[in-house]
Amino acid sequence: MKVKLSGVVITFNEEDKIKQCIESLEPVCDEILIVDSFSTDKTKEICISKKVTFVTNKFVGHIEQKNYAKSLANFDYIISLDADEVLDDEAQKSVLKIKENWSENGYSFNRLNNYCGKWIKYGSWYPDIKLRIWDRRSGNWGGINPHDEFILSESEKTKVLNGYILHYTADSKEQYQNQMKYFSEIAAKAYFAKNKSSSIFKIILNPLFRFLRDYLLKFGFLDGVAGFQVCKSTAYGTYLKYTQLKKLNRSKTSK
Repeated sequence: MKVKLSGVVITFNEEDKIKQCIESLEPVCDEILIVDSFSTDKTKEICISKKVTFVTNKFVGHIEQKNYAKSLANFDYIISLDADEVLDDEAQKSVLKIKENWSENGYSFNRLNNYCGKWIKYGSWYPDIKLRIWDRRSGNWGGINPHDEFILSESEKTKVLNGYILHYTADSKEQYQNQMKYFSEIAAKAYFAKNKSSSIFKIILNPLFRFLRDYLLKFGFLDGVAGFQVCKSTAYGTYLKYTQLKKLNRSKTSK
């Protein structure tokens, strides 16, 4: 079955990366839809120059924004990228092939993550399989913010395609640490909303386990200095998440 494909991206202040994201979607999409949460930089200007459909919507969460975005697409078959992601040449070829012969309900790619100019091949960052192409009638975005995932019904078939989604995670150590702080705050609030609890043991042991698992058991040390920094920062993000969750738990019990 031949299909038409909508490329869907949510944005906020992505002037440095949105252009290459859009350009990687242009050869494979029949439309490109950007849903922006009122960027204050040049994101809108760049998107308009690329002649995409540009819509603004208040941001209340990654999951909520992505579900809203998919509802606006003109076609039921959707490829979803984040603004800091790019389809490589092989991935583009794979997408063009499935458009000519759509046989599954969803398709995944392995995402290759870049940290400060280095492609990370070990730790919890690789392999990094992401379901990014699907029939929107077959599921919805779910998970726990900010770690959203598209969830198909249990009976739906998926396939991993050739090629990579290139993910430009962070340009500097400081940028990634700031991302960890931002995401840990969102995650703590999402956990709190689901009545999850924290403790001194989780604050100490969960980050330690995360670092040892990623750096030793998943061979993060083979990525050199960058691998150490990634493992340390993600462990620190885990520490922040449970620390902030404990504060939220305490504030609830003190009322």
